[in-house]
Amino acid sequence: MTARWTTRTTIAAVVTAPLVTIPVTAQAAPAPPPASTAAGPRGVAAKSAYLFDSGTRKTRWSRAADTRRPIASLTKVMTAMVVIRAGRLDRKITVRKKHVDYVRKTDATRAWLRVGDKLTVRQLLNAMMLPSGCDAAYVLADAYGPGWKGFVAKMNKTARQLRMTRTKYANFDGLPWPTGTATGSTARDQIKLAHHAMKNREFRAIVARKSFTLRAGGGHGAYRWTNTNRLLSSYRGTIGIKTGKTDLAGYSLMFAARRGKRTLIGVVLNSSATKEQVRFTDAMRMLNWGFGVRTTGVLKVAPVPPGANID
Repeated sequence: MTARWTTRTTIAAVVTAPLVTIPVTAQAAPAPPPASTAAGPRGVAAKSAYLFDSGTRKTRWSRAADTRRPIASLTKVMTAMVVIRAGRLDRKITVRKKHVDYVRKTDATRAWLRVGDKLTVRQLLNAMMLPSGCDAAYVLADAYGPGWKGFVAKMNKTARQLRMTRTKYANFDGLPWPTGTATGSTARDQIKLAHHAMKNREFRAIVARKSFTLRAGGGHGAYRWTNTNRLLSSYRGTIGIKTGKTDLAGYSLMFAARRGKRTLIGVVLNSSATKEQVRFTDAMRMLNWGFGVRTTGVLKVAPVPPGANID
């Protein structure tokens, strides 16, 4: 392993984690509060957090919303949107040796792409967003830049268009290079991006999938990619979005859920440096509070599926 990278791949016989349960105290459903740390969901551990009502376009609650932090693989949400907005999602791109060498060198999460395989852009988007494949992110950035430097310039241009004023992208996947803080954003800016992304039907379809299976043929081998976002299997109504983790970013999560006619979008940055399930319980606490759910039970996080990545 290369010491500076902590966004990692869990392969082959990944140990299936036991079901994690965390006690929840009963609480009444509150009226919509102001955006502050004075009122809001209890027990949220994240250093920065934001909960947004997509229908009313109002902030429900936030914590350290404008503090700039590393965002790890949440970066791939912007990568996906730059690609989707550019179009031509059925074009085929060939995986090159440098793309595969990149994830080997960095010990990054990967979709296990094979040199020479020809995959459509739509397939590569699934390979990037579900297992958090940094190899797929590199293939897409290389093709749509053209070249990754040109692509990152497009990412930053899009951020400016979305008025993400405290966001800067240094690469296409959120890994800590050229420095650990070179790519950074805020909870508020990430909500702006999430709200924009979830308006796109193609994006919504991808991030809502628990897995994606691709049979061999058409110039590529067989693949199966499992979503790292276990909130999809842990919280009723979840419809996305993306996990992320590096040493400096901690375990983070961008998420969205729909119940009835209401859609809530949220983000937690650095919920924990060591316990990856905390980001999911943070999200559940925020969503329960936002939806007015009364509970005296426990928060249950689905176990890691066999062979799945943790990011």
